[in-house]
Amino acid sequence: MAYFWRIRHSHQKDTSGGEISPVQYVGRTPNSGSELVLSEDEKSDNEDKEETELGVMEDQRSIILHLISQLKLGMDLTKVVLPTFILEKRSLLEMYADFMAHPDLLLAITAGATPEERVICFVEYYLTAFHEGRKGALAKKPYNPIIGETFHCSWEVPKDRVKPKRTAPRSPAGCHEHPVADDPSNSYKLRFVAEQVSHHPPISCFYCECKEKRLCVNTHVWTKSKFMGMSVGVSMIGEGVLRLLEHGEEYVFTLPSAYARSILTIPWVELGGKVSINCAKTGYSATVIFHTKPFYGGKVHRVTAEVKHNPTNTIVCKAHGEWNGTLEFTYSNGETKVIDTTTLPVYPKKIRPLEKQGPMESRNLWREVTRYLRLGDIDAATEQKRHLEEKQRVEERKRENLRTPWKPKYFIQEVTLPPGAANP
Repeated sequence: MAYFWRIRHSHQKDTSGGEISPVQYVGRTPNSGSELVLSEDEKSDNEDKEETELGVMEDQRSIILHLISQLKLGMDLTKVVLPTFILEKRSLLEMYADFMAHPDLLLAITAGATPEERVICFVEYYLTAFHEGRKGALAKKPYNPIIGETFHCSWEVPKDRVKPKRTAPRSPAGCHEHPVADDPSNSYKLRFVAEQVSHHPPISCFYCECKEKRLCVNTHVWTKSKFMGMSVGVSMIGEGVLRLLEHGEEYVFTLPSAYARSILTIPWVELGGKVSINCAKTGYSATVIFHTKPFYGGKVHRVTAEVKHNPTNTIVCKAHGEWNGTLEFTYSNGETKVIDTTTLPVYPKKIRPLEKQGPMESRNLWREVTRYLRLGDIDAATEQKRHLEEKQRVEERKRENLRTPWKPKYFIQEVTLPPGAANP
């Protein structure tokens, strides 16, 4: 038996009054008629996300050494309170939104002329999605979302930028533009919502959709961290589903693990593990391997991928390179294409200002922690963080005493049974 979280929209109606099924659901918000966000209140995000890269200071190193002395190899870190100075100034829910920094590549998938072209477009998007989720080379930890916490944003993508071309021209060297749509009527709108649906285990869900392109993504992730000596490993357990409604295709994908290395000196992040992308309808699949650096020598941030048409056992595309650098794709017809992730245009999120956000929206919820971190007042940031987490524990104990399960606002849990199994 497996559990899968999907967006809550079973009570929505289409224009003819009929029910909207999960696969048919496009362009409607999940909470029974009200807007996910008020679009007219959204503004381009200009918040500075760069993290100061000073490495670990001497007094901080002694704190980490004391913490390490109490840990055992392989120990689950989910319930371990980590020092505030290792935090970056955003929630994990917002980090997932930053994976959508190249929405033009995501929206181009559904414009592919053939199933082969669409699966290759998805692999190209997938391989370029992770670099913008990391801000700087320094390994810092996003805030652990509070149960019930949400994050909302959107992107406007000029329609003339959504072009699925294998031989698209390279971006000029050093170019890292931030495209902004002058006229919303000439743009596609991609909307995003994330929610923390569980505290133990810590499970986050996120959903994004583009009404005009009839495309949506539904993902649930359980982050499970463990101590590995001089490293911390985080497994992202779960899966996502990309739905192309125009083509009736579903692409099920998994996510790599992340590792914070050299935690006593200058911590840095690498991704590792084997992930899969599968489309049952078309028979295409992809295997992506994020290679961790060997102990001696070797390159960092390496990734390789292979796209296969399973019915004919044919390899239709191979890729190799660095997930935060240059990627080279080779197609079955002999063509090649190079994508430099450092020059891809980054689309700014549109997000409502703090004064128009609800109390459980990420930036509003963590605003005092973020403010003190920016001021360099670690003690005050720690106290604010402790207050939020203690409030969560008190409310959790109340629910346990009343035997009242937590009910997420935007997502519902489904049980997937193996073939032939009876309902529990």
